[in-house]
Amino acid sequence: MEKKYLLNPPHKPDVKILDSLFAEMVLDKALLNFRKEQIQKEIDHSLQNKNKEEFMRLTEELKNIS
Repeated sequence: MEKKYLLNPPHKPDVKILDSLFAEMVLDKALLNFRKEQIQKEIDHSLQNKNKEEFMRLTEELKNIS
């Protein structure tokens, strides 16, 4: 038979929720860092190609996510 906790639920679900939130934060940070690196490489490429429009677009994107 399943126990029902009305006032004091067990603490394990809280830990699972916190672990899930922490994992999501780590993943979000990793994805953000990856995108920043990608944009920086594209900025370098636009500079090499002397593409001012692309450079301006990418620097603006980088500013918006930083």
